[in-house]
Amino acid sequence: MAEQPEQSEQLAHGTPADGASGSDIDNSVPHSARIWNYWLGGKDNYAADRAMGEQIMRYFPEIAENARGNRYFLCRAVRFLVEEAGIRQFLDIGTGLPTVDNTHELAQRMAPEARVVYVDNDPLVLAHARALLTSTPEGATDYLDADVRDPENILQQAAATLDFERPVALMLLGVLQFVEDTDETRAIVEHLLAALPPGSYVALSHPTNAVRGPRMDEAVKQWNEGGGSPRLTLRTTDEVAAYLDGLELLAPGMISTSLWRPELFAADETRPIDDFGGIALKR
Repeated sequence: MAEQPEQSEQLAHGTPADGASGSDIDNSVPHSARIWNYWLGGKDNYAADRAMGEQIMRYFPEIAENARGNRYFLCRAVRFLVEEAGIRQFLDIGTGLPTVDNTHELAQRMAPEARVVYVDNDPLVLAHARALLTSTPEGATDYLDADVRDPENILQQAAATLDFERPVALMLLGVLQFVEDTDETRAIVEHLLAALPPGSYVALSHPTNAVRGPRMDEAVKQWNEGGGSPRLTLRTTDEVAAYLDGLELLAPGMISTSLWRPELFAADETRPIDDFGGIALKR
């Protein structure tokens, strides 16, 4: 097995949020990226985010485990895509706040020439991305301020950095749940996939209630009724797997992300979590 990526004592300790709280950032409304940052142990969050995060943890204390499991899945996915699949281009939609071992850091540590485009539409994420998401001299890292609901805009902008004549890894980790209409999410994925050449891969994850059932349902209810932004939609494992229809789903299939090839990146938790994902190849 290849050498493990570097790990910090805590998975996520970003820089403080000061300097990134301009007039376009409403710190009185809890936001998904900042709540997620709080669950990961980061510092880039406000009182409203911490209050919402604590409220959900009272109903569903395993939510922080879900957050860590999804993050480790990212690490394992990038390792597989670079070392085993030979991918050198990444389109990472729904970036979230930079922590440690971001997609470009992992990819460029193994392949300095890797090119990574991040996509998000949160002003705080944008502020941090511009400051922190730097590239190796051999590769490239770019950030797009764009919405997953506008895939054509994403593709047009990403083409300035990525060569869509060569394989690309499309990263859709923990983003589709913020689009409520399932038909719309399917159309988004189909649009993005149509632009990828053969030999490309999709890494996808999505929260479900397959493991802890009603308690996960209650956590999502608390999020939505408490003003969490954007609203969150759970989907079944079959619905999540359907996003990869027509592709070659790699072993071990659509599975709890904590159990997806855990040997690729050491993690504290290896029990099932309510976050399912997989990687598929476009032939």
